[in-house]
Amino acid sequence: MSSGRSPRREETAWVLDYLPYGHVSDSMGRYQKRPIVQAVGERDFVLMEMSPKEGSVPEIGVKVMLVGKDRPVIDRVNRRIGYEDLTQGAKVELPYALQKIVLEKEGYYLRFFNEAGPLTTRMHALELLPGIGKKLMWAILKERKKGTFKSFDDLCERVKGIYNPEKLIAKRIEDEIVDDRIKYRIFTADPRRR
Repeated sequence: MSSGRSPRREETAWVLDYLPYGHVSDSMGRYQKRPIVQAVGERDFVLMEMSPKEGSVPEIGVKVMLVGKDRPVIDRVNRRIGYEDLTQGAKVELPYALQKIVLEKEGYYLRFFNEAGPLTTRMHALELLPGIGKKLMWAILKERKKGTFKSFDDLCERVKGIYNPEKLIAKRIEDEIVDDRIKYRIFTADPRRR
C-alpha cells in the first residue's frame, strides 16, 4: 500500500481515453494537432497524458506498456495530469479500469484486508473503504484472527455484509485520485505538484 509516497515511474497504464485530434481546447488547426492518450498508471495510479506511436490507435480499457523497446502502442509519456484534466469519457472509464487493476492484482489488495491496522485510537484503516463502518470493521477483524483471507471470495464468504471488495477498493482509489486534499492515502501516490 502506498500511504501517500512520491510516485515512482509507472511501467504500465490503462487507457482511459483516446483523442485522435488532441484536445478540443488547443488552438491549432485540426490536422496540426497530435493524438493524445489519457491513462491511469497501474502501480501508483498516476494520471497521465501520452503520445501514441505513429499509426497506433490505442483501445480504451486496455493495458499498455510504458517502458522498454517493445512498447507497441505508446511513444512517450508527455505529462502527469490531475483528475480535472481528464475528458468526460476518461472520467467515466476510470472506475472500470481501477476495478480491472484491483482484480488483476487481487493478492496484493487482499493484503489490505489481512494487514490493515488502526490509524488513530478511534479510527481503523478499514473504515476508509466506502461502506465499511464499525460493525463491518469488527467482523473483518474477528474473522481474520481465525486465519488470513485467501481471496476476495473467501472474504465475502466469511464476512457477511461484504460484497464485491474489489469495488470498495476501486472506489477508495478513485476518491484518492479525485481529491488532492484527502487526509489518508492508502493506495495512491501524492498528488501532482502544481
